[in-house]
Amino acid sequence: MQKARKPSPTEQPLLIEIDPEPLPETLTALGGVPLLVQTFRSLGLPVSVRQHVHVRERDRGYDEATMVESFVILNAVGGECFDDFQRLREDPGLSGMIGHGIPSPEAARQFLYQFHDEKKIEEAKQRRSGGEIAYIPEETEALQGLGLVNRALVQEVGRRCPDQRIATVDQDATIIESRKQEALRTYEGERGYQPMLAVWAETNLVLADEFRDGNVPAMMDPLTVAKQAFAALPETVTTYYYRGDSACHESDLINWLRDDNRAEGPRGRIGFAISARMSEALHKAIGKVPEAAWTGYGQPHPVEIRECAEVSFVPGEKSEHKDTQPLRYVAIRIRQRQESLFADGSKVKHFAAVSNIREWKASRLIEWHREKAGTVEAAHDVLKNELGAGVMPSKYFGTNAAWLRLAAISHNVMTALKRLALPAELLTARPKRLRFLILNTPGRLVHHARRIVLRLATTAARLAEWLEALKLLPLRV
Repeated sequence: MQKARKPSPTEQPLLIEIDPEPLPETLTALGGVPLLVQTFRSLGLPVSVRQHVHVRERDRGYDEATMVESFVILNAVGGECFDDFQRLREDPGLSGMIGHGIPSPEAARQFLYQFHDEKKIEEAKQRRSGGEIAYIPEETEALQGLGLVNRALVQEVGRRCPDQRIATVDQDATIIESRKQEALRTYEGERGYQPMLAVWAETNLVLADEFRDGNVPAMMDPLTVAKQAFAALPETVTTYYYRGDSACHESDLINWLRDDNRAEGPRGRIGFAISARMSEALHKAIGKVPEAAWTGYGQPHPVEIRECAEVSFVPGEKSEHKDTQPLRYVAIRIRQRQESLFADGSKVKHFAAVSNIREWKASRLIEWHREKAGTVEAAHDVLKNELGAGVMPSKYFGTNAAWLRLAAISHNVMTALKRLALPAELLTARPKRLRFLILNTPGRLVHHARRIVLRLATTAARLAEWLEALKLLPLRV
């Protein structure tokens, strides 16, 4: 006789009823947000916002620092649009914890509208030369101010980490798809935007960002972002490096990097490696490399054979003749182990990097250059998929530019929290991990003896870590 099957608990109805009346106590689902807010304030960002961002026309309503802090909270807890501010307003304990209300979706929208100026768009169009389609508008004063806030953030983190004396700037553009009618088509064919970022690799801080329309080529004026990135580095940095993809293989940028007396940048050497654009002349030079010169690099790959070699190559560009010492070119060769063809029908793929670093072996240079995939490309991924930068909120260019910059500031505040105050094992935690472990912790606010006490539903060990973190994040006076 077959034994009767025991029913699963999942087949039973819920054992609870939901009371239609809200709980009278002051609860919060975001009990970890005070750690984020303490980081924001400890870095001196309210003062920095007050100094650099001026958009309010009247004294009533939220001040600029309150608005910026609210956007940082929105990004950190997973908000993706203006309407998500309403969800934050529905948390009864959030405003009590941070000491101010959360702006309404409409107030937040109107705040970001102030970062747009249609005159800047028209001026950029007028500056185009004959035949040019793409343009990069000049930033409004308010947007520049928001950039200075981020610069102050980076420099304060650097001040608190004085032993970090090496800075590698990784620069790259990314595509943010959009169905907005105002979004222009990118080189891949879809509508969207193509902003450029620069990241301090050793600290994972976003140094600079530039919002761009989708039709703007990534190789269009990369020097502007590079200058802003190096200007954001703290004075404690003494050794400089730079890495970029082929969009950064541009003469003005390369000339600036190799000039020890460069304008608007640090004096002295900047060691760089940039993916070289594969010209016909460079491809021919790679073809002349002797077979014995090719050596493997990196960890063995199960499918591909990856090799590199020095290339004797001096391009015919006039920029290469300004320096008595030609730049170094290192070629990469990739083949299939089973001698099968790649998708494009070729047996071998060739790439190259151009550099002024001569003291490293070719294999080390290539491996180091490819590490940027784990820094700037990872930052793009976090901003678009875990913070709010994946969906642009407006048809207005300046509003979208401010939205992206606020996402970058949010990323940097969360990075500072990890680096300055949290346990070492959380240093590489992504935002969704911080939400799971810290931000989304339920709690209750208790009013006692003219104080507000937050009681959190977590372990005593975790509470001890949080209390220690608060001590490590003193307010600047």
